[in-house]
Amino acid sequence: MARVAVIGGGISGLGTALMLGRRGHAVTLFEQDARQAGEDLNRDFFHWDRPRIPHATQPHSLLAPVRTVLRTEAPDVYADLLVRGAREYHEFDWFGEHPPHRAGDEDLVTLRTRRIVLEAALAAAVRRERTVDVRRGSRVHALTIDEGRPARVTGVQVGAEAHRADLVVDASGRRSPVPAWLTAAGCRPPVVDSHRAGIAYLCRWYRLRADGPRDPGRVKTGSAAPFALAGVFPSDNDTFAVNLVLSTGDPTRGALTDPAVFEAAARRFPATAAWLDLAPEPQSAVLAMAGLDNRWTAFADDDGPIVTGLVNAGDSLIHTNPTSGHGVSIGLRAAQHIAHHADEIAEDPTGYHTWTAENLRPWFDAQVTADSANAQRLAESTIPSDRRAAAVGACAFDDPVVMRARAQVRHLLRPAHDAYGSDEVDRHVTAWLAARPDFSPQHDGPTREQWDALIPG
Repeated sequence: MARVAVIGGGISGLGTALMLGRRGHAVTLFEQDARQAGEDLNRDFFHWDRPRIPHATQPHSLLAPVRTVLRTEAPDVYADLLVRGAREYHEFDWFGEHPPHRAGDEDLVTLRTRRIVLEAALAAAVRRERTVDVRRGSRVHALTIDEGRPARVTGVQVGAEAHRADLVVDASGRRSPVPAWLTAAGCRPPVVDSHRAGIAYLCRWYRLRADGPRDPGRVKTGSAAPFALAGVFPSDNDTFAVNLVLSTGDPTRGALTDPAVFEAAARRFPATAAWLDLAPEPQSAVLAMAGLDNRWTAFADDDGPIVTGLVNAGDSLIHTNPTSGHGVSIGLRAAQHIAHHADEIAEDPTGYHTWTAENLRPWFDAQVTADSANAQRLAESTIPSDRRAAAVGACAFDDPVVMRARAQVRHLLRPAHDAYGSDEVDRHVTAWLAARPDFSPQHDGPTREQWDALIPG
């Protein structure tokens, strides 16, 4: 069994430590923040300044891989999530009555919850795990590296202590210092592929009133204008978030941080207006997040691993903008793989790097492509011209066959070309279009003139 040091106590770090510990490995987790999630979820979520995790208070939807990994590796954590208020939503719930079951349909479930709820459930489980030593308030400031070809990471430096490990897992997030440490030590630089998303993301949190309406009815959670997107994230314990997405170059972006302007703009979209009409209580200011990018950081190049004894996971390995909610799913999948193969990864990380390239990189590439198209469309305020592509999205809300394909893509279960490329989906979309000869791509959000009229002069 391996001695493993995990750098970072966020969701990926906690998940990695827990799964490794439950497979008998001796794990030490180092987290520089002395505070831990779980004592008071609302205080932790709304009043914990976490500059190293800029997305901590942004809305999340936990996709199928989160549920699958937890139910397989840590069913107690999954049960705790539900006890703490997370809610399951099956994609076929949209129809009220589910279609005849097919293999895999059981996985098309979103966990509606704030990120902090999962973090608290993982932290509680890690505290109970005897094989995991959690050192909060302990900042790793260097790696210990033995020279060689390639060099080998043999542990981490925390203050005056050199902590030795057979394997170090960098789960310190999107602002990880580890790549710079490797380069400074004379190693070949990590391979970084970074793409600006070109979008800004703003959200505000609300809570349904105890004596008010509980549900807006059968309403889509997303709406669009040519220059902006709007969405609702139903969450745990009667909370939900309203979010707006627009180009970073949009001149109205700054004005939307005013809660009154934000809410007036959100009310111009059917999806968000339906939830705001429930008269919820605001729980936060408008929380803005810009400078979003999609970044892949590999500790291997064409010549193989740049070091041994070290791998990265979670946002240190791959992070994408929060619009599609991929991060937690990808992070826990990587954690599960590390836990299952820790001894061989400690000996030689080549297999891990190959696995991430084959199983995680395609989702990164797909997000980069989607973001490029969205950023251009929002910046240029264009309406999609591909009638059939638009029909696929619209048809899903009328036809369970197409909804199944949509859900499989959304939940990282099948690539789009595979899910949408079947003869069955093609037949159903064709029939849907034939029944609607006047269908054309359109938006349900405001016009540019209506939007600009909301912005103070």
